[in-house]
Amino acid sequence: MESGTRPSAGVLSGKVVAIAAGEAHTLALTGDGSLYSWGRGMFGRLGTGTEADELYPVRVKLGSEEENLKIVGIAAGSYHSLALADDGSVWCWGYNIYGQLGFDGGNSATPCLLKQFLDLEYPDSLIDESRSKSKGSLKICHIKAGGLISFAIDNLGALWMWGNCPKPDSENELGFSFVSTFTPSPVWEFRGHSVVKVACGNEHVVALVSVGETYNKGEDLVCYSWGNNSHGQLGLGDRDGRPRPQIIETFNEASPWAVYEVACGAFHTALLSRGKRQSDTLESVCWTFGIGANGQLGHGTTQNELLPKPVKDLPQSVSLISVDCGLFHTSVVSSAGDVWSWGMERGLGLCPDASFSGTDTGDAISPLSIFCTGSHSPKFLDPVQVACGAAHTVLVAHNGYKLWAWGRGRSGVLGNGKTVDSLTPTIVLWPPPNEDFNQEETETKREEDKVEENSSTEEVSEANTKLSMAMEEIKLLLEKLSIMERYASILHGSIFGKPFHEGDIPLSLRNSGTFDIAKEWEYMLESTDRPSLLRLEAVYRNMLESIRDKIMKKRVQELVNEFLQSSMSGN
Repeated sequence: MESGTRPSAGVLSGKVVAIAAGEAHTLALTGDGSLYSWGRGMFGRLGTGTEADELYPVRVKLGSEEENLKIVGIAAGSYHSLALADDGSVWCWGYNIYGQLGFDGGNSATPCLLKQFLDLEYPDSLIDESRSKSKGSLKICHIKAGGLISFAIDNLGALWMWGNCPKPDSENELGFSFVSTFTPSPVWEFRGHSVVKVACGNEHVVALVSVGETYNKGEDLVCYSWGNNSHGQLGLGDRDGRPRPQIIETFNEASPWAVYEVACGAFHTALLSRGKRQSDTLESVCWTFGIGANGQLGHGTTQNELLPKPVKDLPQSVSLISVDCGLFHTSVVSSAGDVWSWGMERGLGLCPDASFSGTDTGDAISPLSIFCTGSHSPKFLDPVQVACGAAHTVLVAHNGYKLWAWGRGRSGVLGNGKTVDSLTPTIVLWPPPNEDFNQEETETKREEDKVEENSSTEEVSEANTKLSMAMEEIKLLLEKLSIMERYASILHGSIFGKPFHEGDIPLSLRNSGTFDIAKEWEYMLESTDRPSLLRLEAVYRNMLESIRDKIMKKRVQELVNEFLQSSMSGN
C-alpha cells in the first residue's frame, strides 16, 4: 500500500488488530470494528445466540442493526466475554454466576449492554480540582477480563471491577474474601493516579499504574498486585494474600526497569520490561513469579518464585512485544517474529495424555521455540499479538492478516475447522469462509459507479464472485472432512481404544501419500505391548465370532430358500 493511502473498508475488515482468549474460546477484533469468535460455546461465551461450538470464526453482532456500533476493545474471561464500543458502551455475554456480566441474573448467549455505566457519575471522592472533570463525563476507554471477573478503565484512569471480586473484611484489616459483585465498583486505592493496564488470574490481580495523577505515553509505570497469594503470584516475597493493592517493590518508582506489559495465569504472573538507562543493552526482559510446578515460570525448575525473576534463557537482544499466560503455560513473541512458550506439556498447556511420546513428552521448564510451519522462514512475519487460553495459543501476524493457533483443538478452539489437538501452529480459517469482506467496499463502489463505470470494477466484481464461490466450496469440503474425521476417529477408537490424533497417521502415508496396509499392520503389531495385543485379540475374536454367526444365519436362510423353491417346483 502506498504511503498516505487510506486503507479501504474491505482491507480493514480482514485485518485483525486484537485478539483475546478465554478458557476454550477466542475473540478477534478487526480494523473496521467488527468482532468474531470461535471455539467452545458452552454458557453462551461466543455471543452467537446459542451454546453451539464454532469450528472457525463467526461474526458477533452488538445491539440492533440500526445502532451500527464500532467495536474498539475486546476481553475474554474463562467463560465470558466483553466488548467495548466506540461510544464508550460496554457489552458482556457468557457465564454470569458471579455477576461478571454486570447484572444479577443468568447466563447470556447474546451481548448485553452494561447499563450501569450509562448512569454512573464520578463519586465526589474521585473528583479533584486538578482534573477539572465534571460529573457525568464518565466514558470507558479500556476493558479486561480475568477468570471470573471483569474490569474497565475510564477516561480519568479509574479502575472499575465486577464479578468475583476480592473484598477486604471489615473486622480483620489483613483479611479478605471473594464476593459476587453485580455492579461495577471503583478501586478506591488508586485515586489520584491513572490505571493504564490490568490483568487477572484465578484470584489475583496485577495493575500498571501511573506515578503521577495522569499518564502520558512512554512514562514509567508502577506495578501493584492484590488478591490470593497462596503460590507467591503477587510477587511480594511471601504467600500472604492482600485485600488491597500493594506495590511490587521490584517495579517501584525507583526501579531501573520500566514495565510495559502484564499477564496472569491461574496462579502465576508474567511481566515485560525495558531498562530505563540508555546504556542498558537488554532490549526486553520477561519476568515471572508464582507457581512453577509445571515449568510455567520458565526458570529451568519447577519451584515457586515469591519475587519477580527474569526468564534468563530468552535471548537478550530481542524486543518482546506481547506476553500472555494460559492456566499453566506462558508465551511471548518478539518484534522479529520469534515465539517462545514454556509450561505444562511442552509449553502448549495440554494436560499429560497420549499426544506426546518418547523424548517429546513432559512439561517445558525452559522456553521452547515455536516455529512457523508451512513457511520458508521459521519466524512469523510482522507479528501483532499472542493470546493464551487454558490450553491453546493464538498468534496474529502478517500485520493482522494471518492467524495461527496450536494446543487443544476440541470444540473447534483452534479455529481451523477441526476438533483435534495440534502440537504445531496451524492456520486459523481467516478470513472466515462464510464472510464477504468486500461488502462495504462494494457498496462504496456502487456510489462511485453512479459517476463513472469502468472495466476494473467489473473485474473486481468477477473476482469477488469467484472468491465467494471458492469459499462456499471450502465450507462444503470442511463439512465433509469433519464427517470423515469423525468416522475415522470412531474406527480408530474401536480398534485401538483411544481417540485418533494426527500423530497416529502412519509415516508411510504422511511421507509418500501411499499406504501399504499389510506392512503398517505388521509394524503396528511389532510396536504394540502385550496388554494391547491381548485387547486386540479380544476385539477381533468377538468380530470373528459375529462374522461366523452372520455367515451361518445367511447359510441357513439360503437352505430354507432352496427347500421352499424345490417344494414349489415339485408341486
